[in-house]
Amino acid sequence: MNLNQVLQMADEMVFAKTGQHLDKLQEAILRGTMQGEKYTKIAEEIHCNESYVRDVGSKLWPILSEELGENVSKTNFRASMKRFQVSIFSHFVQDSVQISTVNFCGEILHPLNIPNLHPPNQEASNTKQTKTLHQDLSEMPELGDFFSRTPQLQTLTTWILQQNCRLITVTGISGIGKTSLAVQLVQQIKNEFEYAAWFTLDEFPTIDKFQSNLTQLFSQSENPDSPPTNQKRLPLIKYLQNHRCLVVLDDVHNLFCSGELAGKYKPKHEEYRSLFKQIEKLSHPSCFLLVGWEPPKEVPQLTSENTPIRTLQLTGLDTAAAREILRDKGLAEIDNCEALIHRYQGNPLWLKSVATLIQELGISATDLLIDDTILLPEDVKDVLQQQFDRTSELEKQVLSLFATENQPVNFAKLLQNRQISPSDLLNALQSLSRRCWIEKQENLYTLSPVMKQYIKGL
Repeated sequence: MNLNQVLQMADEMVFAKTGQHLDKLQEAILRGTMQGEKYTKIAEEIHCNESYVRDVGSKLWPILSEELGENVSKTNFRASMKRFQVSIFSHFVQDSVQISTVNFCGEILHPLNIPNLHPPNQEASNTKQTKTLHQDLSEMPELGDFFSRTPQLQTLTTWILQQNCRLITVTGISGIGKTSLAVQLVQQIKNEFEYAAWFTLDEFPTIDKFQSNLTQLFSQSENPDSPPTNQKRLPLIKYLQNHRCLVVLDDVHNLFCSGELAGKYKPKHEEYRSLFKQIEKLSHPSCFLLVGWEPPKEVPQLTSENTPIRTLQLTGLDTAAAREILRDKGLAEIDNCEALIHRYQGNPLWLKSVATLIQELGISATDLLIDDTILLPEDVKDVLQQQFDRTSELEKQVLSLFATENQPVNFAKLLQNRQISPSDLLNALQSLSRRCWIEKQENLYTLSPVMKQYIKGL
């Protein structure tokens, strides 16, 4: 049987029943089934959790069963589709339809005279182009200057479109480019989703207002002629299960307490924890992207490929991309340009601010590098102050220890202070790492020169 044609027929059946075309995972399941592959093999090929693949398959077979008029399962799908092709062929022969060629059981025949047997991908591409997309991106910032983040974009795209991850966090220190990366990502993949929405949580962080705004988008698109007061709204998770949605929550750190360890919810925002747990645990084809200075406490920094959650901690730009910032400021050709980029960790905000300060004051960038001077423009200090104010007293103590060290230190060295218990120290290190204040390489911890200079100046 022609595989592409079988997939096209299955797509038409699913669309007739649900109003939606096969998504990439459903297509992979049918393709693997036609090729005699087990769920384990299908999951490996598309880098997806096997239990999730089984769950999606278990919901797909009843749809096909109803359309084909017989009980369809993974074991008999191929035979069922062959019988369906035979029935179509017989029907049109009996109706004396003039058929010059037909694509049947692997032989090359002409398909255009048989309804529902179209040239591979022709109708699929046409229908997908006219598929209605619902997008509320009014709160998404304009992209502006975007410096190359190709590896990170590829990673996020793979997680979302191929591995069908449900909950992804993008974290990083202020100015590192988290929101710019998310904007670029949404622009590239938004049309892969039936719904795409962007919300900035400093606008309406309460769970009721957030869910109301999102479910209103669903309700209005499903019942465009119904007055808002008469619309019966389902629980948010039901919409996420019934539709393929991409939802971005920017500034997610506004859900969490200041003066506490990272990721602790404010009392009035505790319900977000339940929402994120539902998004992670329940089967659905949607994805939530959380962008902010720190992730929820229940989202680990290191995640397994067998889970539907991922974390991307964004670091500085590579040298080539960072040079573009300095080139805009007329500093790209200075000696030891890479040293300046390294000193400010490739952070776009820091580099722009320092380059502007150097340019406006006429400071020699070369002299700056020779004496290890760390310039802290006011806008850099302002954003660092905002993030420092969020840390707990315990974290502030640990940061003060780091500020006195000239080299990366290990846990044993930090314990020599003896004013902080081992348990408290471990918790503080984990929280500071999640907040992107410190970096860990093997068993050593380090504080960047910029942050160290800021702490010393307090």
